[in-house]
Amino acid sequence: MIKDLHDMLDKLKQEEKVILSVAAAEDREVLLAIKDAVNKGVIQPILVGQADKIKSISNDINFKLEGVTIIDSPSMEESAKIAVELVSKEEADFVMKGLLDTSILLKSVLNKEYGLRTESLLSHVMIYQLENYHKLLVLTDGGMNISPEYEQKEKILKNAIQAVKCLGMDNVKVACLAAKEKVNPKMQATVDARLLQEACKEGKFGEGIIVEGPLAFDLAISKEASEVKGFKSEVSGDTDILLVPNIEVGNGIGKSFTYMANAKSAGIIMGAKAPVVLVSRADSHESKLYSIAYGALIAKSMK
Repeated sequence: MIKDLHDMLDKLKQEEKVILSVAAAEDREVLLAIKDAVNKGVIQPILVGQADKIKSISNDINFKLEGVTIIDSPSMEESAKIAVELVSKEEADFVMKGLLDTSILLKSVLNKEYGLRTESLLSHVMIYQLENYHKLLVLTDGGMNISPEYEQKEKILKNAIQAVKCLGMDNVKVACLAAKEKVNPKMQATVDARLLQEACKEGKFGEGIIVEGPLAFDLAISKEASEVKGFKSEVSGDTDILLVPNIEVGNGIGKSFTYMANAKSAGIIMGAKAPVVLVSRADSHESKLYSIAYGALIAKSMK
């Protein structure tokens, strides 16, 4: 089981390289991350975008392009289309956002003719490595779905479970977060959390999965907190996935991990036929690299 984000790099080095198509690759920060991933033996990239700019930036950052495929494209929309089609045609294993807007890439991902649409829902999965937690912790969804209804939460959870299992976890523990542990009809988060718990007991999420909810954040991550409150739990203090009720909670917890706890992280979009790597300019270089590695690991598991 992978317990450290750096372990993903070590695992990928030992296996056949996966192919990453990059939409609008003419971006310095993205190319720096691609360069690092190539040098560490994690991926084989296909760079789609304005070829002259890609070559110029690569020269500036000393990124040797020998063996790297570059596909010239005149526009952001065309770059997204080409990059996604490469994955759809199985000429690449997963796709990454470059200089273009997220909406442009996702429009191509969801295109019915050449995209990567499935019956699932696109959702954001972040994985964190925290100094004061004993294993990697996944948070979903703090980046895509604003205020998901119950049926959407089922799909979000299934996406996260798939993303976690590629880390070598056979047994996955999920905490459905809310402000309290008792169901209150006036608090929809508590109602949905209990429904997810019941659905898990009925086998909705497969074998080896334990879902509990509603749980407050402290009970999800601290066994001591549960003991003090006299709350019996199978996941408390050993949670693998934090399922949040809405985007504000997910965004707030995630940013707190990063900026207050100095957590290392990686992020990915799940729910398509292949993972989608979306990195922010505010992400550290290390986070960008780990996001590429996490996408590669998931892509291998989906092949």
